[in-house]
Amino acid sequence: MTQLKNLLRGIIVENPVLVLLLGTCPTLAKTNDVKTALGMGIAALLVLVCSNTVISVLRKVIPSNVRIPCFIVVIATFVTLVEMLMHAFIPSLYDSLGIFLSLIVVNCIILGRAEMYACKNGVLNSAVDGLGMGIGFTLALVCMATIREIFGLGTFFGLEIPFIKDYTLPILTQSAGGFFVFGLLIAIVNIFLNRTNKKPRQEFGCDGCPSAAGCTKTSCKTEGE
Repeated sequence: MTQLKNLLRGIIVENPVLVLLLGTCPTLAKTNDVKTALGMGIAALLVLVCSNTVISVLRKVIPSNVRIPCFIVVIATFVTLVEMLMHAFIPSLYDSLGIFLSLIVVNCIILGRAEMYACKNGVLNSAVDGLGMGIGFTLALVCMATIREIFGLGTFFGLEIPFIKDYTLPILTQSAGGFFVFGLLIAIVNIFLNRTNKKPRQEFGCDGCPSAAGCTKTSCKTEGE
């Protein structure tokens, strides 16, 4: 049950992109088309799961005063492996991602999960946390890329959509369009989370005031407040 909560937390409640607003550089730069966004998301997911697992295994061995450099070395190792595999088997995607693939090393999502979770929790929980955050990151990128590619290019995964092709908005493939879609998705997610977490409205008076003990007023109503 704990693992399921960890998984869902990264996908929905603490989505790294749309809720925590982390990893915005690759989100805005590599979501012009779904294929590139999916490749970026899967690459980050693999690095997240592997680095979280290894850091959790070594958490009692790594000295606290050099933990950040050690985390970066572990993350850089897996990024290099992913780069080599992608270069060997999917060269077109490797070329499309460019420098952003190498920049996964300093991606604040991956380094943040290593610092905040993996170095303090067990191997299984850390792996599941990395998986949840990775899926959440990938879903955010794919959702954003789907909107930008369909309505900006008139295609989906490189395949032309005839009835949309003549009514596209090219600005969606540019920086301004990326920020617009990003803000729109953040607003939708926030509305959803606010509605699902909505609590009954509580009346706030003197009894509920945190400063009531040191207040000289006997009642807020008597003072016209």
